[in-house]
Amino acid sequence: MNIMHAVILGIVQGATEVLPISSSAHLLLIPRFLGWPESGLTFDVALHFGTFLALFVYFRREAVQLVREGVSGFWQQDGKTLRLSWLLVLASVPAALVGKTLEQPIEDVFRSSPFWIVVFMIVFGLLLGLADRYGSQGHGVENVTLKMAMIIGCSQCLALLPGVSRSGITITAALLVGLSRVEAARFSFLMSLPIVFGAALLKGRHLLKHGIPAGEGLPMLAGVAVSAVVGYLCVAFLLRFVQGRTLWTFVWYRVALGGMVLVLLGTGILQ
Repeated sequence: MNIMHAVILGIVQGATEVLPISSSAHLLLIPRFLGWPESGLTFDVALHFGTFLALFVYFRREAVQLVREGVSGFWQQDGKTLRLSWLLVLASVPAALVGKTLEQPIEDVFRSSPFWIVVFMIVFGLLLGLADRYGSQGHGVENVTLKMAMIIGCSQCLALLPGVSRSGITITAALLVGLSRVEAARFSFLMSLPIVFGAALLKGRHLLKHGIPAGEGLPMLAGVAVSAVVGYLCVAFLLRFVQGRTLWTFVWYRVALGGMVLVLLGTGILQ
């Protein structure tokens, strides 16, 4: 991994982790197109940490407020409604548990298959479009119930499949349970904070145990910085974009890219 590769993949990660177009698909397909070696654990940690920094800095005030609310108690003042901070934590549990047990088997089966990656990209992209068109879109984050949060949280488990998109599937589920586009994106981003941080921490522990390979320190720092900056800009862009537009731009992008890759696979240009 050299600095040029790190910068390019950092840009790709920062944009595609935030936008509902699947970071895993892009990070697996782009090196395959260009004939680059897989990035490995060191850069994987860098990308996760960069994404976490982008989300935390953008939502820093809300994150601090959520921590304060969480520490102050489990329930809202009415004694019936869970605080948003605890809803976000509980919604993150299914993906954390499933990821811990099934991430490696799923990667072993699907990571090396461009066909299934683009099939998931297309199918779940179309599902995002249907949710955008037919979801009721009437609620804000403050109206999220435990049931709604758990539906969104369980949907996040599907993001283990490369090509699905973590932000895409959680926004899809949030739209289907009634959140508006802006609030669906906001809830998705807030819910991703503990998941992305946990992933970076878990993989970072392995990295600390084995050490950073020689020559990868500078590319790793470049990947963190670039993915953080691009991720921050893309969060701001998406939240502004969905205020007055549908999500079908991202749906058509996923379908077009997936269709192009399928043609390349069918003609033997891409293996």
